[in-house]
Amino acid sequence: MTTNGLSAQDLLEFSFLSDPQLSPDGKWVVFVKRVINEKEKYQSNLFLLHVDSKETTQFTQGNFSDVQPRWSPDGRYIFFVSNRSGKQQIWKIAFSGGEASQVTTFKRGASQSVLSPDGTKLIVTVPLTASDSLEDKETKEKTEEKLKPYITTNLQYKSDAKGFSDETFDHLALIDLETGTQTLLTDGQYNHHSPAFSPAGMHVAYSANRSEDPEQTFFSDIYQLDLATNDTEKLTSSDKRFYTPNYSPDGTKLSLLGDDLEYTGATLTRVWSLDLATKELSCLTSEWDVECHDVAINDMGTGAASSGAVWSKTNDAVFFLASELGSTHLYQVTLDKNITKVIGGKRQVYAYSTDKNQDRFVYAVSQSAAIPGDLFVSTLSGSDEQRLTAVNENLLQTKTVSTPEDFRFKANDGTELQGWIMKPTGFKDGETYPLVLEIHGGPHAMYSHAFMHEFQVLASKGYGVLYMNPRGSHGYGQQFVDAVRGDYGGIDYDDVMVAVDYALENYDWIDASRLGVTGGSYGGFMTNWIVGHTNKFKAAVTQRSISNWLSFYGVSDIGYFFTEWEHKTTVMEDPEELWRISPLCYVKDVQTPLLILHSENDYRCPIEQAEQLYIALKQQKKPTRFVRFPESNHELSRSGDPGLRIIRLNEITDWFDQYLK
Repeated sequence: MTTNGLSAQDLLEFSFLSDPQLSPDGKWVVFVKRVINEKEKYQSNLFLLHVDSKETTQFTQGNFSDVQPRWSPDGRYIFFVSNRSGKQQIWKIAFSGGEASQVTTFKRGASQSVLSPDGTKLIVTVPLTASDSLEDKETKEKTEEKLKPYITTNLQYKSDAKGFSDETFDHLALIDLETGTQTLLTDGQYNHHSPAFSPAGMHVAYSANRSEDPEQTFFSDIYQLDLATNDTEKLTSSDKRFYTPNYSPDGTKLSLLGDDLEYTGATLTRVWSLDLATKELSCLTSEWDVECHDVAINDMGTGAASSGAVWSKTNDAVFFLASELGSTHLYQVTLDKNITKVIGGKRQVYAYSTDKNQDRFVYAVSQSAAIPGDLFVSTLSGSDEQRLTAVNENLLQTKTVSTPEDFRFKANDGTELQGWIMKPTGFKDGETYPLVLEIHGGPHAMYSHAFMHEFQVLASKGYGVLYMNPRGSHGYGQQFVDAVRGDYGGIDYDDVMVAVDYALENYDWIDASRLGVTGGSYGGFMTNWIVGHTNKFKAAVTQRSISNWLSFYGVSDIGYFFTEWEHKTTVMEDPEELWRISPLCYVKDVQTPLLILHSENDYRCPIEQAEQLYIALKQQKKPTRFVRFPESNHELSRSGDPGLRIIRLNEITDWFDQYLK
């Protein structure tokens, strides 16, 4: 069955919008538009949009990655990060146009530019080794080096994002834009993040874990540096994770996002206020059972650094994003804990900014079938919203898309659960269709009202798509997200199977003999678990999965703490329990044809997890197929090589076509 739905190949036609920044006067927006160029590689450039006329013009050119745009306080310049010199460095370009000029030439590059209130200074984040100095310049020529072993004494020696550690740490550097003088603000073998200038420009706040053992302590403190005296003060007490400090306009307080790790990685992010005079901390959302962060999943590359909790100009409230009931919205909380929704709707608001006077908000939205990612504007009341862009309209107008329908149903224990179902794009009344269950990763993430290209591809191939948020997901309160810890394959398995039963009972177009299941990361674990515990599904696709918690502990970049956090035990304490919840333990019971997709450079769920599962199935002559994606990591489905992303989607639909059609 073929319809005029979205295909895997259509990925090449999408534009991906992120990081909208409203000019100080509120008249213009600069944003990042990423496309896939004729060589099937990503290209990001800056675009300018005039808010009143909605006219958009391309602002930077060339096959580069131009990201993280930030206005100078007077609105005359835009600073941004670009790889146009070979490494990521800070560049600036006049708002009136002209050529971009390079601001930094650090040996290992720079990112995250933050301008002082008077526009004369810039703080950037610079990776440095113990032997690097700020004066070391970026070099273009590559020198041939002999093969050397990789040697480490670190616990954290690799990461999915960066590969093997190069022994660098993120430091903050101050650049005087008038004299060019560069000053290193931080020291030691620690990472420093989220710098913020005080309103008077004399202090800098940032977050860091400068404990004796940062690899095995997971808090993050807030520090304040006095630029006049070079004195640094620690403002928090090393018992919570705090990040993204923002100064109140009067300079008396900091807003923070953070948590106390009470439920380890399942702890809700909350909004805090820190009084700089008294050091008194106040949790502004302590009475609100909601995750104060955007944790909604989509595959449209919308990820942007959090702007934290942004102060109102009146010093008595902050704005922030929060994820609830399958949506991410913009909220305001006052210092006396009164919470109101500013921007709502069934959608994911994934980025926002405001002008100097807070007359306007510009925000980026992803929404079900209609909006992969576009910009909107409204005033503080949120009542006069206008859409500013429709960057994928030309593509979507030529396609038939499936609109998800959300529904509520009861778990086995009576808890209310939320799910979505999509009909095939060529749906005809009276006919029956196969259904694919999709399971998200995390597990502490959230399916939402956001747009999912992958789901549209399945619908266009004639499949219904079912997805839901089982226990362990965000969006439904602290107890809900914590419930899966120590119970993987238990309450979560029950929840997804109840969702399938609900769909079969309530949607008579689903053919119960043609069910498929797929998921990635934790969703891959769940897929593996499902096929070892039921034959309800006629085909399955497991992606970047976990099959063996015993080996995961030692090979994953997060395994050494994630295993204990999520399963409440370790290899040393209770290996039998970790084996009991490992899908590999049940591989003899697998009857379902299983396609295994995995990235070669996945350090989050390393490929040995897939190798073990594949060999165990193959040796038993079970129907399986193993697809390995070169030069790709855990993020393949969201930001991986476009050509490989298309192959991945085609592998999924081909496998289901083989067994479900």
